[in-house]
Amino acid sequence: MAGFSTTAVHAGVEPDPATGAVMTPVYLTSTYAQEAPNVHKGFDYSRTINPTRLALERNLAALEGGRFGYAFASGMAAIDAAFRLVKAGEHVIVSDSTYGGTYRLCSRILSDYGIEFSFVDMSDAAKVKAALRPNTRMVFVETPTNPILVIIDLRAVSDAAHDAGARVVCDNTFASPYLQRPFEFGVDIVVHSTTKYLNGHSDGLGGAVILNDEKDAERIAFVQNSAGAILSPFDSWLVLRGTKTLALRMRQHDEGGRAVAAFLAEHPQVEKVHYPGLPSHPQHELAKRQQKGFGGIVTFDVGALEKARTVLKALKVCALAESLGGVETLISHPGTMTHASVPPEMRARLGITEGLIRISVGVEDPEDIIADLDQALRRAA
Repeated sequence: MAGFSTTAVHAGVEPDPATGAVMTPVYLTSTYAQEAPNVHKGFDYSRTINPTRLALERNLAALEGGRFGYAFASGMAAIDAAFRLVKAGEHVIVSDSTYGGTYRLCSRILSDYGIEFSFVDMSDAAKVKAALRPNTRMVFVETPTNPILVIIDLRAVSDAAHDAGARVVCDNTFASPYLQRPFEFGVDIVVHSTTKYLNGHSDGLGGAVILNDEKDAERIAFVQNSAGAILSPFDSWLVLRGTKTLALRMRQHDEGGRAVAAFLAEHPQVEKVHYPGLPSHPQHELAKRQQKGFGGIVTFDVGALEKARTVLKALKVCALAESLGGVETLISHPGTMTHASVPPEMRARLGITEGLIRISVGVEDPEDIIADLDQALRRAA
């Protein structure tokens, strides 16, 4: 079996048969000429199948160690497609500290169609077991969680869910397949926002569903084609370009994340730092066992909303923006940005305070990121 970096560069990609082009071309076509009705070269209509998207889907499946991959127009489109495996009257358990968009999809859209949702603290597998019902068909895990970076024991949760006859879906966006391989811990389905680390350059939206079960894969393919929330050929090409350097970038993100977290943990203007690489993190040992590294996301609390605003306005290298996982350092305020759709009382219970700031450490020199954070924090003092 090839190593991760070799797989990232070569999986799903073959020289173009027409020209020998090493990089998969962007096939900007909506349809394909057929020799006779239903007699063609494997391609009939680009909503159903496109050579560029197909190459990406095979690449992503290989990176996660899965059999089947499907690319969607956004991470939320991919998550929505995974939830289509659940029917009205069935029950889903979701990480309570999950991305605000996932919470919104479950609580304000899918719940209107008869699917029952429970939001559970999955840092304790016993709470997952207690939440299981006879009609539970899916357990949706996000680890590390957004934005508090709780680490969930994938093996423990998978075992509990499988004992109850439920699938386990893991949102692996924050770790990427370079740092974490959920299938190795019993997970059934992996989802990604490819917008983040897989693309890595903040220039394209996308999502992916990767899985091994053939019957579930057929259903996801049917949903992808029928609902039509497909990834465009050009965005597929952008992500395929991004995965080739995923290993290189993740090593730099991880190095920068560790340095920034260590700096913030000692800064007098910072009240608390959430980072699984710090020994003070509650699941530090679990993160060491389950992940190859700790990643580039660091969350820290400065204690008050006005102080957070002062810090965010004073930054020069770090860009105040939604999203994460790009080569540039991005910083955000979860309470008013990524998690604004989560009710205030739930945010408070999860630790998403008004002074909480999330930073996605890019691949710049860590010293420059730290200097920028230091001057902004000193100004807030």
